[in-house]
Amino acid sequence: MSSETEKDNFKILFGKNLKRIRDSKSLIFRQLATRCNIDYSDISKIEKGKRNIQLSSLLELSKGLNVHPKELFSFEVEFDYDME
Repeated sequence: MSSETEKDNFKILFGKNLKRIRDSKSLIFRQLATRCNIDYSDISKIEKGKRNIQLSSLLELSKGLNVHPKELFSFEVEFDYDME
């Protein structure tokens, strides 16, 4: 698997987990956007794996969802550890 494919898959998995947490709290995009000062359209792009985020955005999302930042990474990831 190429490095770019791994990165894209990671963003998709992260986004799915973000959506799962947001849904579990019964929040729509605009409600979460208001809580974390991130545009609702950007949240949608993050959930679809189309946007890479900075650590500051990660912190804002966790505060807006009222979860520890590590919960945003609570999903299974498979990496190709072949470093040849």
